[in-house]
Amino acid sequence: RGRSSVHWPVWGGSETDGGGQINSLWFVRHYSPSQARHGIGRSVVSGLKWANEKYERFLQRRFPRFYVIYHTFMRGFRLLFQDGKELRRIVARMLSERIEHQNLPYRDMEKIRLVRRDLIKAIPLVILSIPPFANYVVFILMYLYPRQLLIRHFWTPQQLVEFQGVYHAQRAQHHWAIVKGMENTSTSVQDSRLKSRLTELCSKVRSGVHPVVSDVHAVRTLFSGPPLGIKRMYANQMRHLCALLFLTPRLPGFWIGRRLNSHAFELMQLDRAIVRLGLHQLNDAELREACYVRGLNPDRLSPGQCREWLTQWLQFSTHLKESETSLYLHCMVLLTVNFPKHPSH
Repeated sequence: RGRSSVHWPVWGGSETDGGGQINSLWFVRHYSPSQARHGIGRSVVSGLKWANEKYERFLQRRFPRFYVIYHTFMRGFRLLFQDGKELRRIVARMLSERIEHQNLPYRDMEKIRLVRRDLIKAIPLVILSIPPFANYVVFILMYLYPRQLLIRHFWTPQQLVEFQGVYHAQRAQHHWAIVKGMENTSTSVQDSRLKSRLTELCSKVRSGVHPVVSDVHAVRTLFSGPPLGIKRMYANQMRHLCALLFLTPRLPGFWIGRRLNSHAFELMQLDRAIVRLGLHQLNDAELREACYVRGLNPDRLSPGQCREWLTQWLQFSTHLKESETSLYLHCMVLLTVNFPKHPSH
């Protein structure tokens, strides 16, 4: 009778088909090393995931306050890792497509700005953690001083709102000093018409009136040269402006001027990127962040009010030249301090 069509597995050898062609071992075919490793890897990952979930439930039940800290830190590390991947993608695209920074989409430009800011804040803490056992001290310090030492990824949502309020209150302490500096500078303006307009603008702001864009544009020439240009204003005025961008004022005057100019120009580029994207494309969180960075505290504003203010801001900023960064910075006070009160006419 003919050969049986049934092929039995041959241990230690091979099986052949009717034509004598050598096939893979049945065992190898069904239990290859790569498949075995993959199965073991999945089992290990599943086991670790199960253990982690059980540990989190234990913390949540027995140590609820510590669980909040633990959960916030784990979430922070995930967000930090995502930022790293996103930044790598953006840089790779810039290199491969030869895209200049100012031509990037708004969200990519904003991501670069935020990651750079976070790194500047995190690097000193990482350096302090290098010595043996210093990481335990650093952990205690982070727990005691989260606002000063931790980046935003490691804040709870409540802390984010609270800390932004604290930072805004700190920069608001410099608002009237900046307005007073403008008033004092007006005495050195030779053009009587410009002098009158600057004095009137400062008086409006002091009286609680929210100025319109045309009020600001009427004095713009004073901010590109003397007496209020970024390279011509008094050092004391520049130090007050540092608070608006959360920059340290404890630097030489020429260095402060360069930093102010650089940060203001970056925000101007971001404004143009928003216009290219379309303001209506920003979600509520992005709207609030955009307002906050430009000097307005959105804590008690509705999304509609944030959109209204940002629309006015873009009308003002997108017509500025690179040499008018000083006006941009001063308007972080002039166009924010009395909003949302009714504008002047």
